[in-house]
Amino acid sequence: MTGQADISAANWVKSSFSSGGDNCVEVAFGTGETVGVRDSKVVPGLLLAVTGEAFAAFLSGVKCGELDRTT
Repeated sequence: MTGQADISAANWVKSSFSSGGDNCVEVAFGTGETVGVRDSKVVPGLLLAVTGEAFAAFLSGVKCGELDRTT
């Protein structure tokens, strides 16, 4: 994805696996073709914006163990 995505009206959510601490990843859905990902500790900081298709592929890889560390 190139350019800048406008996710100013996005509804950010934390993972249900979050223990309520500050070390969380937040995700924003429902912003057209863009899915936003950011660090909950640095809300005004950088964010990652990807297509819904790319995010779905990432989640699939995580669930299947394709991204597990081997070392």
